[in-house]
Amino acid sequence: MTTSPPPSATRLLHTAAALRDLPRGSGPRAVVMTMGALHEGHATLVRAARARVGAEGQVVVTVFVNPLQFGAGEDLDRYPRTLDADVVLAAEAGADVVFAPSVDEVYPGGEPQIRIAAGPMGTLLEGASRPGHFDGVLTVVAKLLHLTAPDIAFYGEKDAQQLAVITRMAADLNFPVEIVGVPTVRDDDGLARSSRNRYLSGRERRTALALSAALFAARDRLAAEEALRARAASAGHPVQDRAAALAALGEDRAAADAHAVACAAAGPPHGPSVARAAAQAVLTDAAALDPPLELDYLALVDPSDFTEVPDAYEGEAVLAVAARVGTTRLIDNIRLVFGPVAGARDTTPAPARATTAPPHHTTTPQGPLGAPR
Repeated sequence: MTTSPPPSATRLLHTAAALRDLPRGSGPRAVVMTMGALHEGHATLVRAARARVGAEGQVVVTVFVNPLQFGAGEDLDRYPRTLDADVVLAAEAGADVVFAPSVDEVYPGGEPQIRIAAGPMGTLLEGASRPGHFDGVLTVVAKLLHLTAPDIAFYGEKDAQQLAVITRMAADLNFPVEIVGVPTVRDDDGLARSSRNRYLSGRERRTALALSAALFAARDRLAAEEALRARAASAGHPVQDRAAALAALGEDRAAADAHAVACAAAGPPHGPSVARAAAQAVLTDAAALDPPLELDYLALVDPSDFTEVPDAYEGEAVLAVAARVGTTRLIDNIRLVFGPVAGARDTTPAPARATTAPPHHTTTPQGPLGAPR
């Protein structure tokens, strides 16, 4: 496949030998690993990497469609390959190098006989829906880490489970790489940016908006519950008495408001079940749309191991959803916090959200692949 020369000073390299021969410069090297078909979400990762390493550092973007992480019947053959456009976008975002190896370069002996197993976390959610997927992800991540030898690696939080298994692999296997997670980038209508969005028709995209709408509904319902609880805690007298007094005076709206506060005060101090129910209601409605949304899973999980959290859970959790619209499978997630300071870490109102959010979560030392979606 022929490619046009990359713009400006960005280098396009296809072999590990060429990358090894490239001077690293005096600053750190950052890597953003992708499967190509780059979009604004990837550009945000590259800009975050550029800002982190500075003018003296080096930013490498890998473009490699990894066959090991596609299961039977998945879209390996039709996965978009747009290397020329990818190089342009990477260069404009601040990349110094685009490393686009062939399959033979990454797997010179064919499919590797020895692979990295994702362990128990790799069998849940995405791993249950796509058996062996995370083993393929971790195997190529490990290989690309060796080939690119970065100091820092940047990943999108849209692929939250992928980020979690890579972080765990890097920690467990002592990869000397720092991982930085960058917030999900969304279009103005709320849909998370994904290379697979291009497969959606106009009608399918309207249905697909239910994924982000469900997450926002959970976030907003949790925030509302906590606001009522805060009001109950700050009331000067029992809110049950206040509701009864207002009702006796005929102030129905005020009485209803006070009753809601009373219910919040009397209820449990956590909201996992409330968040799940709010999201599920949106997804249930979307199943009746034309075309319908076919839910794969909705899960509220501990970000450390992706196991489902109980209703009494306190701390940060990931509300994750996966669904199919037409022939396209999409995933999304949002982080919520339960307990004394409950709510969502993402406080941007739905549906719009800034598309250039800075990185906000860093794990050290660990490591590696980027968001191959």
